Amino acid sequence: MDKFLQLTLTGLTNGAIFALVALGFVLIYKASDVINFAQGDFLLVGAYLTFGLISQVGLPWSVGMLIAIVVAVLLGIVVERLVLRPLIGEPIISVIMVTIGLSSLLRSVVIWIWGTMGAQFPSFLPSQPINVFGAVVPADRFIAIGLAAVLLVVFTLFFRYSREGIAMRATADDQQAALSMGISVQKIFAIAWSIAAVTAVLAGIIVANITELSFFAVSSIGLHVFPVVILGGLDSIPGAIIGGLIIGLLESYVGGYTPSALALRTVFPFIVLIIILMIKPYGLFGEERIERV
Repeated sequence: MDKFLQLTLTGLTNGAIFALVALGFVLIYKASDVINFAQGDFLLVGAYLTFGLISQVGLPWSVGMLIAIVVAVLLGIVVERLVLRPLIGEPIISVIMVTIGLSSLLRSVVIWIWGTMGAQFPSFLPSQPINVFGAVVPADRFIAIGLAAVLLVVFTLFFRYSREGIAMRATADDQQAALSMGISVQKIFAIAWSIAAVTAVLAGIIVANITELSFFAVSSIGLHVFPVVILGGLDSIPGAIIGGLIIGLLESYVGGYTPSALALRTVFPFIVLIIILMIKPYGLFGEERIERV
């Protein structure tokens, strides 16, 4: 029972982080029909940038986080305006290849500045162990779950009630209709990319705080986003949240109850991805699209 509870809490933490990253992925797809293969690398840049500002420059962690978020917003705007906007109307494979190239570029920048060696991230969350019904879990796990949950609620409310959020939903449903209503689709695209970058940076900061800052560990999280968004649905924000929690829990349980030599923890999310694609290609909450030709 203790092991099950510990695995559950670990899975919920990982799932909440997956959901944050997947939220940005889904947002970009809903707004612009672009599959962003560089979403996980925004997370990598955010984690290392925050580390550099706090540990190497010596800024307070609150200032370092704020600067990292501002940089994420600017990065999202620059990528949308200089890289993706010129590709409007081009074949979708061209856009996909550009995001793959952007992923390689962001990784190269991180390696060039900080290398691939692990480092101790400046912790801003308490890490003392907490005994929960016999299971010993670090306090930062609970706080990480809470922070991720708050951020997901804030973004959900933003999409539902704010003027910009409603405009983003309208653009996602029908870009031509949104244009006819006076909505600036290009502005919405820039906002979508900025929010996606911010969610990834915040997820990267949380990951780096509860684990060692490792290039390979942080960059691999982006790969786990794809089973999450396929499971929940490429265009579903609730699906990103639920899919993230499901994948996080499954990964934790499989890793805890199967021999480590089998490495099923890494493979199992992609087994789920294949099964979902075969049974329900649009995901649990994705909208089915029927194109008539």
